[in-house]
Amino acid sequence: MVNKYMTNDKITTIDEYIDQYEGDKKLKLTKLRNLIKEIAPELNEKISWGMPTFYLEHNIIHFAAAKNHIGIYPGGEVTQVFASKLVGFKTSKGAIQWPYDRDFDVELLKEIIEFNLLKR
Repeated sequence: MVNKYMTNDKITTIDEYIDQYEGDKKLKLTKLRNLIKEIAPELNEKISWGMPTFYLEHNIIHFAAAKNHIGIYPGGEVTQVFASKLVGFKTSKGAIQWPYDRDFDVELLKEIIEFNLLKR
C-alpha cells in the first residue's frame, strides 16, 4: 500500500481515498464504489469517519480497506435483518468483512442499500 496522505493532509474525497492504494485493493475499492453508484445513482459521496460514504439525507453505506478485506458498514440493523444472507461472512454489529478474493454479490448489496434508503 502506498499512502501519500500520511502527512498532515487529510483525505477529503473518495478519489483520494482509493488513490492511496495500489493493485488489487485499488481495483476492488473502485469496483465497489462503481457498484454502489450503479445501484443507487441518487446517492451523494463524502468522506465520513475517514471512510468513503454514500448518503442521501443520512448515511446509507460506508466502506474501508483493511489488510485482508473491505469493511462494509451499512449499520447494525442491516447485519441483523440480513443475517441469513450473510452466512459465510465475518460480521459484527453494523459491519461486514468482504474478503478481497470474494466477488461482490450485487443483489445482496442492492438489497442492503435499498433497505437503508427505505429507512429515510
